[in-house]
Amino acid sequence: MMHVVLFGAGHVGHALVRLLGTLPCVVQWVDARDELFPDEVPANVQIEPTDLPEAIVDEAPAGAYFLVMTHDHSLDFALAQRIMRRDDFAYFGMIGSKTKRVKFERRLVDRGVPPCRLADMTCPIGVEGIADKAPGAIALAVAAQLLLVNGSLRSRVEVCAAAEV
Repeated sequence: MMHVVLFGAGHVGHALVRLLGTLPCVVQWVDARDELFPDEVPANVQIEPTDLPEAIVDEAPAGAYFLVMTHDHSLDFALAQRIMRRDDFAYFGMIGSKTKRVKFERRLVDRGVPPCRLADMTCPIGVEGIADKAPGAIALAVAAQLLLVNGSLRSRVEVCAAAEV
């Protein structure tokens, strides 16, 4: 079962939580702005209001799926830097443009992230070919990408298990 850590309670975060609420996963929904969380969320979603979102990165289980889509580029970068320190996540995706990715890559390398690890960061997120920027469309593209990644991870595990027999 996927353990998704979603940073950001904006419009896209809300749309994505509605979708993830229908899938076999656990979602930690993280934001400092308590007032943005709805009164009710799907049963598999845990709201995490915190002023220290970076600490949530460290507490997440191995194999977590990290999604960064906050309202603040500096927070996005702090989270990216913290996530990239880990080598045990299944997926790390961040909302943004190709320009944002290039800027973040440069800054991450300047702060000690090996260039070969930059491929572990997916930005922009979502399956290719969906150009619509509406929150619901972005959420669908991201949920589809998570399902694809999860499916390919399971396939690799099954192939490895079969090879050991």
